[in-house]
Amino acid sequence: MSFTWWFVVVGVLLIGMALADSRLKRLPLTTGMLYLAVGVGLGPLGMGLVHMDPVRNAALLERVTEIVVIISLFSAGLKLRTPLSDRRWIVPVRLAFGSMVVTVGLIALIGVYLLSLPLGAAVLLGAILAPTDPVLASDVQVEEPTDTDRLRFGLTGEAGLNDGTAFPFVMLGLGLLGLHEIGAYGWRWWAVDVVWAITAGLAIGALLGNLVGRLVLYLRREHREAVGVDDFLALGLIALAYGVALLCHAYGFLAVFAAGLALRRIERQSTGVEQAPSEVQAVAASEEAESAAVDPEKAPAYMAQAVLGFSEQLERIGTVTVVVLIGAELSARYIAPEKFWLVPLLLLAVRPLAARIGLLASDTSQTQRDLISWFGIRGIGSVYYLMYAIEHGLPEALAERLTALTLTVVAVSVVVHGISVTPMMRWYGRLRDRGSPEAA
Repeated sequence: MSFTWWFVVVGVLLIGMALADSRLKRLPLTTGMLYLAVGVGLGPLGMGLVHMDPVRNAALLERVTEIVVIISLFSAGLKLRTPLSDRRWIVPVRLAFGSMVVTVGLIALIGVYLLSLPLGAAVLLGAILAPTDPVLASDVQVEEPTDTDRLRFGLTGEAGLNDGTAFPFVMLGLGLLGLHEIGAYGWRWWAVDVVWAITAGLAIGALLGNLVGRLVLYLRREHREAVGVDDFLALGLIALAYGVALLCHAYGFLAVFAAGLALRRIERQSTGVEQAPSEVQAVAASEEAESAAVDPEKAPAYMAQAVLGFSEQLERIGTVTVVVLIGAELSARYIAPEKFWLVPLLLLAVRPLAARIGLLASDTSQTQRDLISWFGIRGIGSVYYLMYAIEHGLPEALAERLTALTLTVVAVSVVVHGISVTPMMRWYGRLRDRGSPEAA
């Protein structure tokens, strides 16, 4: 398909989604499902206008998915206003660390004993499919920064953290395949890929987010400068945190998430834990925006809200691009019908078991545990890890096999979770409105 036709397709798709957005929210559909359908229609399974081989175009797809994921992780951090000392953080931390390890282990066992994969490839498959997606899971994430619902907060925090905590297992899988140095008895993997990369990634993001945020607020409050550049602030902080983390051999995904948390922490400390920045949120899009940006009391909330709004817009644009490409990549070559049993096994057994182990003795209700167990949405993060592995020398035959498995799981997850998210979250919302203890 010519580049000119891409303009036409993208234009029609974006305008159509803008016009149909409110209607879609009332239907058991998500925008991700429609983007995927458009991609399938354009790809080999449809009209055949787009031919995108994911293995041979891994470098391009790695960069595109990487950009979308880091923007989404930054937005996820900005959405979480709850102090780190709050017990609500126990749920996402357990899911991102404990449930992540269990999920990778179970998928690795399936890979070795049911898929006949080498151990390294099985661990790599586990790392690719274990993390929940921060991009496509937006319908189950917190609706606003002041939302402290345990279900939405847990899923948002998990998606923000586990894209970084999955990386050590990607490196372990590559190491077991001889494509990454893990040291004798795995000492280098433990020291560098686990302890250093995770700790340094979180620290770098938190430090840079705090420094940049406070510098901008100082310039606005004291000198009425650096106003109206929140889009540059968002892009600059994302790029800075990610780049510095990678230069320090730390995980950039965790760095951008921590940077978003740091900006929100500055706002919360200034506005107050209990006080919602609703007034400033309303002002952000009004003619009083410039005065709010330099107001000593409103400036922190205005900055956080403006940066979040811009990041969410970028995230939507990136989602369109990547999900359409995922649909266009689906072909007879990269669909694994003989392995369709892997999808229900992953979504109905592996995810629920791992989630329940991670949530043992937590403050969540039975209903919340059930919904968390179901909404283990796979998506763009999984595609990124796959492309990352391919670009690090994964043998072609193994790359094609893992690609078929990954694309099959992601495509089915987009559809089945997309169909179920609206009715299930509406039902959960009704429980909350009635004050049911199952939604407390």
